[in-house]
Amino acid sequence: MDNRDEVKAFLSSRRARLTPEQAGLTSYNRNRRVPGLRRSEVADLAGVSVEYYAQLERGNLAGASDSVLDALARALHLDEAEQAHLADLARAAGPAGRTRRKPPAQQIRPSVARVLELMTEVPAFVGNGRGDVLAANPLVQALYAPMFDDPSRPANHARFAFLNPRARDFWRDWDRIATDTVAMMRTEAGRDPYDRALTDLVGELCTRSADFRTRWAAHDVRLHRTGIKQFRHPVVGDLDLNFDTMQLTADPGLTMTLLSAPAGSAADDALRLLASWAATRGQTHATPEHQ
Repeated sequence: MDNRDEVKAFLSSRRARLTPEQAGLTSYNRNRRVPGLRRSEVADLAGVSVEYYAQLERGNLAGASDSVLDALARALHLDEAEQAHLADLARAAGPAGRTRRKPPAQQIRPSVARVLELMTEVPAFVGNGRGDVLAANPLVQALYAPMFDDPSRPANHARFAFLNPRARDFWRDWDRIATDTVAMMRTEAGRDPYDRALTDLVGELCTRSADFRTRWAAHDVRLHRTGIKQFRHPVVGDLDLNFDTMQLTADPGLTMTLLSAPAGSAADDALRLLASWAATRGQTHATPEHQ
């Protein structure tokens, strides 16, 4: 993924989506041919010269200071994920960014696998920024049964969402899940533009899915920390589950995601039923999916 092209597309797309009214501009030509801010307006809002901003938007972030990046973030109304993405792009453009960062661990440590094994009432899995599921406890394997039914390993959220026809039934809010999945992959691409496996996955999905291709071209980014997932499970029916994702600090690049339901809720009852169903399938321990 070419850094200059990524910077150009990201900055121009953020500029195009922001109207003069949203930017707080009171004096501007209302007979515009295109929506969004002009480069000169972004430059004024950020306190830099038009020439310098044009240089940045052409993809040259190398040497941009933190204060300049912060000014751009304010001018373009970037949220936390977008501001972090801009910083990642700037880092990749500099000398340090030309060094490939240490790839995420692909082996799940025994202590982490044991934690998953002990979580018998909470769906839990370990994954990476590409959406690979590297380890999952029995309840997650039962919850995501349509995804795990595919024999290819590691199981991958993006491949399932865009290439498996069962995904649109499984996710009651498929459109949001699809958009968020791509945004998280775009975020990861900014963190590690030299991840060959991610580049290959993006290429595969762009080739095989117009839905993915359209979303990837939007250059949206998102932090995947907490929220609600809406399932339509083939065995227990509809259930809404809260999710929380935590970094495994001893394993850079890996996260653990936990899903839960309020005590006494219909979704909580469904999870208990799902646990019983999982036991009948003979899933008795957490399985590293790369094996």
